[in-house]
Amino acid sequence: MIEKIDTILAQGGNDTDANKTGAIVTPLYFSTAYRHPGLGESTGFDYARLNTPTRHILEEQLAVLEQGVQAFATSSGMSAIDLVFSTVLKTGDHFLTSDDLYGGTYRYFDGLVTQRGVSYDSCGNLEDFLTKIQPKTKLIWLETPSNPMMKLFDIQKIASAVKAKYPDIIIAVDNTFLTPIYQQPLTLGADIVVHSATKYLGGHNDILAGAVITGDDGLAAQLETALVTSGQVLDPFSSWLLIRSLKTLHLRMMRHNENGQFLAEELSHVSGVAHLNYAGIGGMISFYLADGYDVDAFLKGLQIASFAESLGGPETLITIPAVQTHHDMNQEQRLALGITDQLIRVSAGLEDKDDLLHDLMQAIAGAKV
Repeated sequence: MIEKIDTILAQGGNDTDANKTGAIVTPLYFSTAYRHPGLGESTGFDYARLNTPTRHILEEQLAVLEQGVQAFATSSGMSAIDLVFSTVLKTGDHFLTSDDLYGGTYRYFDGLVTQRGVSYDSCGNLEDFLTKIQPKTKLIWLETPSNPMMKLFDIQKIASAVKAKYPDIIIAVDNTFLTPIYQQPLTLGADIVVHSATKYLGGHNDILAGAVITGDDGLAAQLETALVTSGQVLDPFSSWLLIRSLKTLHLRMMRHNENGQFLAEELSHVSGVAHLNYAGIGGMISFYLADGYDVDAFLKGLQIASFAESLGGPETLITIPAVQTHHDMNQEQRLALGITDQLIRVSAGLEDKDDLLHDLMQAIAGAKV
């Protein structure tokens, strides 16, 4: 039995050709409708919103990678989050969340979720999670490492402490930054894992996708019902592209991690960098340009890295959270989290690490006022 994740990834989708042509590459089925053999009979595929052969192959692969019982491929990372919250929570419920989050998640929590009559509290540590639990608390949402401050939350400690007293509370983890290569939340006590598959899982800046994986059969049934009802499913071509991308996830993550660790170490000593945030693993970094350094000049001085609002692709991308990912958050909230106008987020790509360091250093030097 294959157990090593590198082999699982490289072999993903192999031997899935129903026509037995011997094709190595996973077949791509565009059909939205499927012929029934007879009345009350089905091939297992009836209508594309319910299931497609290509998406089914992808979802089986995702479940294996996160060691879950079932996975669901959705149309975006935000639709993956919505699938979880619309499934688990109802009017009057309460949830807890880690205090540093992707800006789109904040927007979702303060908008759609609260409009549905659901309340929440933010937590900065294990003690917060335990003391802020209410009788109506149904879910704990963790993003670790967090975006953009790279804050770490101990999934296993939080899950163990919470489940010991409140076994029915569901723990969900956004695993976008580390992927199953460096973190498998279901093995640490979480009930649900979420990915913006647009990022590292897709890995090429050419797919918009999300993923939800659970290790609980009951939750899987609820999530499946919600997904086929809402229809936020991933289309066949994007599913096929994601199957392709997963085959190199382990190799890409090794390079992202290598470059991330190198840049974190070197940039912390660079004049013009006031402070640097790094989780110690992965390809995501954030740092503050020192006073007297102009952010716009820094961005215009970049020659390799691109000023763009995403992460996890081959190309190094630079994001300014205060004006991009977290622009909808009021200034008081941003400053309380440390998201100032001088904060720079770096998604270290797959380029040569010395070239990346030189590019960032020369852009920083050129930004001095």
